[in-house]
Amino acid sequence: MDHIDVDVRPPDPGKITEPALGFTGWMRWMWRQLTSMRVALFLLLLLALAAVPGSLVPQRSSDPNGVVQYFKNNPGLAPMLDRLQAFDAYTSFWFSSIYLLLFISLIGCVLPRTIHHLRSLRATPPKTPARLSRMSGYTTIELSSRPGAATSAATAATAITTAATILRKRGYRVAAFTGEQTAQRRELSVSAERGYLREAGNLTFHIALIGVLITVGIGGGFGFNGNRVVVEGQSMINTLAAYDSFNPGRFFSPAELAPYSLTLNKLAVTYETQSKRARGLPTDYTATVTTQTQGSPDKTRRTIKVNEPLAIGGTDVYLLGNGYAPRITVRDPQGHAVFSDFIPFLPQDANLTSLGVVKVPDGLVKQVGLIGFFYPTKSAANTGAFYSSYPDLTNPVLTLNAYSGDLGINTGAPKSVYALDTTKLTQLTGGATGVRSIELKPGQTQQLPDGLGSITLEGVSRFASFEIHHDPAQGWVLFFAIAALGGLLISLFVPRRRLWVKAIVEENKPVRIEYAGLARGDDPHLQDAVADLASAHQAAFRTTREADQDSQRNTDPKGTP
Repeated sequence: MDHIDVDVRPPDPGKITEPALGFTGWMRWMWRQLTSMRVALFLLLLLALAAVPGSLVPQRSSDPNGVVQYFKNNPGLAPMLDRLQAFDAYTSFWFSSIYLLLFISLIGCVLPRTIHHLRSLRATPPKTPARLSRMSGYTTIELSSRPGAATSAATAATAITTAATILRKRGYRVAAFTGEQTAQRRELSVSAERGYLREAGNLTFHIALIGVLITVGIGGGFGFNGNRVVVEGQSMINTLAAYDSFNPGRFFSPAELAPYSLTLNKLAVTYETQSKRARGLPTDYTATVTTQTQGSPDKTRRTIKVNEPLAIGGTDVYLLGNGYAPRITVRDPQGHAVFSDFIPFLPQDANLTSLGVVKVPDGLVKQVGLIGFFYPTKSAANTGAFYSSYPDLTNPVLTLNAYSGDLGINTGAPKSVYALDTTKLTQLTGGATGVRSIELKPGQTQQLPDGLGSITLEGVSRFASFEIHHDPAQGWVLFFAIAALGGLLISLFVPRRRLWVKAIVEENKPVRIEYAGLARGDDPHLQDAVADLASAHQAAFRTTREADQDSQRNTDPKGTP
């Protein structure tokens, strides 16, 4: 006897059997999750959190000197953070991944909603509900009319026509409907809806966010950020070789650099002197510069302040930092100057105790490197250690420790001008050498150890650290940011509501008018809107009916009403 060898036992009623999704099903599920508003909001929050490391540690794009100093201060932690791209947070793989996912999620959210909104704009308002008493602000009145089905029907039609006119004047889209029609009961109604601008504002907000993401990406691809330290009296020309650090976008071309020159005439810093608690805190920075563009013989005197950048040549020049640049001259034993330059010293504290490095590769018997501290207002602690007690130049002193040997700059490998590798150098002063460190005031000269020559502190000038930023899409970013703000305000303050007016004609009864409304979202003024509509409609209906009665009297030869 033939049989089928299968399990014919009934399924367990407590067990749910789900169909297998398969690859296509899983892809569809992932796409729906990614394009849900919940995930979009989560990614937006995650993007904000991902931007936090950019404010906790210095970034190479805006503060390369700060990155160098961070590596010095945190030799164990800095390499780990660097492997995680914490010093390039806004171009890191994790920030870019969140950015891209948010971009896709927003597009997936906005496109279907936009299509649905465009369809709803062409659709008629929804049909009047059968039971308006369940809606908000429900109000009903009775209209007195002469007996007779024809008269009641005319009264109801006039009432609905009057209501439709009022609603149109108030900006509603209206549609008339015929409800229940029996020998004993007839219904006429008008359905009105407005507030489509609310959804349009919501969509504008999200589309503007997409626009911001796109334009920021374009600006980052074709723009650049560069940093340059300029000492008072010195100039920079906007060429690639003139930058101390330069971070171009992926699609940047050096031909985009507009040639211009910028000379730092003076950097003025104002300090608080009245309050003892705040004494020495800076209250204002003003960089006075002279600019000149290519092809123009005219030079323009301009000022740059914090948060007041200079716009020139399609770039914005920001004042980021400042400090002191001692002018140091090194001479050989015969008195010939082999090195003379302003050396920017990096501030280490609020009173501008600054650290700097001097490298003398040529002109002496040996290569010489010097590591020093500059104190704008030198003071001494009980231990004998020096520190700066005020950030302005009241008692400037420069101390240096000298090293001789191989500076490591002839190998061709790039070296930081703010760091000195002492592994192949011999210390000549300070520390365990027993030789006192070199100490100089402006105008003083001291001899270098081992008859290498002499060193002079010629003077001290200020330097300014400028960030030169070019973003070809920043105008569009501003436009989309304003559009996003406008769309958000519209979506918050424009109510989306529906109002209905229904006229009911019943045998041997007065015409009954019902009013009601429904809001999509929060609308605290909905009931007031329904009450105002009822009041305006009743007043307008009385006026209309009185005008009709006057017209009938004028046309009736007997003058009967």
